[in-house]
Order: sequence, then structure tokens, then C-alpha cells
Amino acid sequence: MSRSRLGSVALGWLLVLASDCSRGGADSNVEVSMPDVVEAEIGETAIINCQPSLPDNGSYAYISWFSMNGRQERKRVMYMIKGKEYHDSPVNSRLSIAANFSLIISKVSLQDAKTYGCQASFGVTGFGENRSELRVSKAPEKPEIRKISSFITASDPEMSEVAECISHNGYPTPTLTWYKDDVHLKPDRKQIEIHPVVTKESSGLSTVRSTLLAQITKEDRKAIFHCQVNYNLMGMNKTSKSESITVDVHYPSESISFVIDSPSPEVKEGDNVTLRCEADGNPPPLYTLSRAEEENLLEPETGVLPIYNIQKEDSGIYRCKMLDLQAITDVELIANVTLFVNYLDVPTLTSVPPMPSSRLLKEGENLFLTCNTTGSKPLEFQWEKEGERFPKGNLLNLTNISYKTSGNYTCVVTMPDIPDFSRSNRVEVVVHAKPVLVAPKGVVHVQEGEMVNLTCNITSFIPVTNSWSVNGTIYSYKQKNQRTSTIQIQVTKALLKSGVNCSAKNRMGTSEHHFKLVPRQGTDTPHNKSEKTTQESKGVIIVAVVICILVIAILGAVLYFLHKKGKLTCGRSGKQEMERNTSI
Repeated sequence: MSRSRLGSVALGWLLVLASDCSRGGADSNVEVSMPDVVEAEIGETAIINCQPSLPDNGSYAYISWFSMNGRQERKRVMYMIKGKEYHDSPVNSRLSIAANFSLIISKVSLQDAKTYGCQASFGVTGFGENRSELRVSKAPEKPEIRKISSFITASDPEMSEVAECISHNGYPTPTLTWYKDDVHLKPDRKQIEIHPVVTKESSGLSTVRSTLLAQITKEDRKAIFHCQVNYNLMGMNKTSKSESITVDVHYPSESISFVIDSPSPEVKEGDNVTLRCEADGNPPPLYTLSRAEEENLLEPETGVLPIYNIQKEDSGIYRCKMLDLQAITDVELIANVTLFVNYLDVPTLTSVPPMPSSRLLKEGENLFLTCNTTGSKPLEFQWEKEGERFPKGNLLNLTNISYKTSGNYTCVVTMPDIPDFSRSNRVEVVVHAKPVLVAPKGVVHVQEGEMVNLTCNITSFIPVTNSWSVNGTIYSYKQKNQRTSTIQIQVTKALLKSGVNCSAKNRMGTSEHHFKLVPRQGTDTPHNKSEKTTQESKGVIIVAVVICILVIAILGAVLYFLHKKGKLTCGRSGKQEMERNTSI
């Protein structure tokens, strides 16, 4: 064995002897301060402080830590001499001594819950020691709650098992409590019983379980139950709640209702309606639905009768019967409901003279239309023609009719007491008259030789034919009582004189429209151009003649003026000169 190792062993024995001396009543004049209790959470690190009072001009010789079991037996766990740690066998790597002499225990376990002592020696100055209790704790898992039965019958005279609550792995042993609507439930052996069970796990931790038994009533159908685990962690009291549950309580029916579900208070034809029979028991009982005057079942068991696109024939008294198997004795409840369907029949239309008839409606005659129908409430009548409204009433008088009277006439009947409820019917009035021609233009400005399109619009409520006075390419389009005819032609000198006619004919007569073709201003035809040239030549000659006459007149006036003034001598002198020459 090495010399240093022998020294450590010897020093260890000296510390044991010193510890024994301290227990044997040796003087202890050094104070050691330690907390009475140290709290630590399992799995975390615990620090037990040891603060010896250092004498003046003194230094410590050693620090020794020991533990005590339930029989107050001391066991040294480790010691420190001049800043160096020493472990006793077996070595516990989770233990260490800090520079301030505190004992550090890492990864605290349940087995670490003991009393620990700290002994400090200062050589000849003296020594002292003190103790602390290490308490460990662990928070249990969140409690889990489950219903024991799928349902509970309220009429059962015995208490029923409502639910079970369990929470795992807590230390110290936690407790469970029960709540209904956040009110603490306490056992009374009449309406409430609670059966707790504690299980010690191999790890030393505790699992707690609790079963709630209660006298369940109908009023508990909406009650909310939960459990709570109560535990101590690090010296503080804490709690953790479970999820909440409700209990499916079965109880017999005491009353029944039979109602009509409809989109509006007043049921009208065409609505979708549901008759709904409901009792206040749970689970819902069996229903039978029928009409009061009939025995045939309409919709067994469900209590729900949908009626789509309801008609007035569905009006009547409906009956719902209920048989509740939850009742102690067979109880049959009956409810009736009256269904009234507002109706409005499609109106019928009549006319004077009757239509259709072999006699034709002609222009200038009178026509009277009548609209009649029946409904469950007061009615209003409105005649319309393609967006045009006439005064309200079921009678419509059409006097001195013409082709413009023709068209579709609609009678709309409404029920003011019920919004969006109406019926309508339509009649077509056809007045037999000769065709009506409408052309966009009567005068068409053209140029000889060009291609032009002429359009004729024809209105006729009976079969019609149309024609043009010239040949050309014709395009026709027909829609209902309107026909449009367009002809494409080339303008000639003859057409400029004659124009073009559009004709339409039916059995009541013939109508015609005349298109007048007029040359555009600023344009010349070949004929007009030659005439214009001749006229221009004649004009030039006339202007020349007039100018010549004006020139001669002006020259004569000038000569006459000079002669009167004597300035024109060429007459006498010339004559004398001539005579002189002759005599020579």
C-alpha cells in the first residue's frame, strides 16, 4: 500500500474517532448553521448548506458529511480535507462537496430522503456539527377520468357507479377529490360514496385510484363531473384537474309536444314543412304519426314527418302517439296539431268575345277580359301587358282595338296577407289587321352606280308576304310578329326617277312604303354633267357679247367727247393736205 494511501486511511480513522468523541460528549465550541428541512424534487439536484462559524485566525481541518437512518445510525458518506474530497465505500458519484462545504446530491431519488449531518473540525480550536432533513417529492401524472357505465337510469333506487379517476406515480402519496358542477362532493353514505385505493409501485411512488358512486336523478342530465389530484411538491400544496364528463341519464317522458316547422308563420302551397313530435324523456321514445281521421301511419318511430311542396290537400289534424319504455308502467302520451295550408288556385281567363273563336278580332272592336280564381284569403288582381300595368281589378276593358292592342296579357293574382305568394295566367290577343310597314327613311340620298341597302320593317299578327318593286338581293329575318326585309340594289338612272316600293300583304289587306332616291349634293351623274357643260358654253358666249358691246359703247363715247372739245382735228387738216397733194 502506498504511503499517501496509508495516510488517507489513517486520517479517515482519525475522523471517525473524532466523530465518536463528539457523540461521546467531547467539547464542541464551533457553531454549524444548517436548515432544518431541505426540499428536493425527484430527479433534480438537492443542495444541503453547511455554514460553520470560523474562529479568529483559524482554519478548518476537515469537513465530514454523514447520513442517519430511521434508527438514528450514523453513516459517513464523504469528507473533505484541505479542499480535497474523499468518498467512503461504496463510492456514490452523485454526491459532492461544494467550496462552501454544502453537500450536493444530483438526480435525487426516493432513497435520498434522509437526515444529513455536517461536522466541521478546526483542529485544536474545536469542532461542531448540525443536521438537516432532506425531503423529496414528485408531482403525480394528470388524473384520468372515465365513465364506468354508458348510461345510468334515474329511477334506479340504488347508487350507481358514475366514474373512476386514477393518477399515477406521485410522492408523497397524493389524494383524489370529486366535483360536480365545480362543487366538492363529500361522501354521506346516502347519495354519495367514494372508494379510494392506493397502490405502491416498485419504484416507491404511489398510484391513487378513486371510484365515485352517486344517486343519479333527472336533474343530473346536464351535470358536469371532474376529479382532482391533490399533492405536495417542494413543500407547496398543488392540484391538477382531469377532463370533464357528463353522464347519459335515462329517465321517462312526462310531456309531449307536436309542432310545425315552416319557413314562415303562414304555411302556403309549395312550402317545405316538417311536423316534429318531441317528448322530454331520454332516450327518445317510440313515436307513431298519423292523420286524425286516418289510421295509416305516416312515419313510424322517428317522430319527424317532412312534407315537401305542400298542397292544400295536406291540410288537416295530425296526431302523435308516444310509448315510453323507460317508464315503470306503460305510459301513452298523445298530442295533436292542426295544419292549415293557404292556397291560391291558378286563375282562369275568359273574354268577350270569346277567344279563340272562328270570328276574327278586327280593328275598331271592343274586347273584355276577365280573370277569376279562388284562394284561402283576400286576393288582388293585376293585369299586365309586356311590362305595362293596367288599373288593378279582375276586369280589363279594351276598346276600339287596333293592331297595337295585340300581344300577351297576363293576369297576376296575389294574396296581400302572405308575402311572395302569387299565381298568374296569360292570354294572347291577336287583332287581325293589314300589315304595318315602318322604314327608317322615306328619302334616301344615293349616287348613281353605287350599291345601297333598303330595309322595310313589317308588323303582322297573321301570316304575311312581302315583295319589292325591283329586283335585287333580298335578306329576311323573322321574330314572332315582326319581319325585317332588306334589299340590296345598284342605283340606276331609272331608279332615281321611279324610286323603290316595299309591299306587305296578308288576308286583311296590303300595305306599301315608297323609298325616294335623291342624288347627294356635290355629286354629278353623266347626264347632269353634259347638260352642265352645254349651259356653261352658252354662258361664256353671252358674257363675251356683253363685254364687246360695252367696249364699243365706251370707245364711241370717248370719240364724241374729243370731237366736241375740238381736240380731234384729223378731219380738216387731213382734208386740206389731201387737196394740196392733188393739185400738184
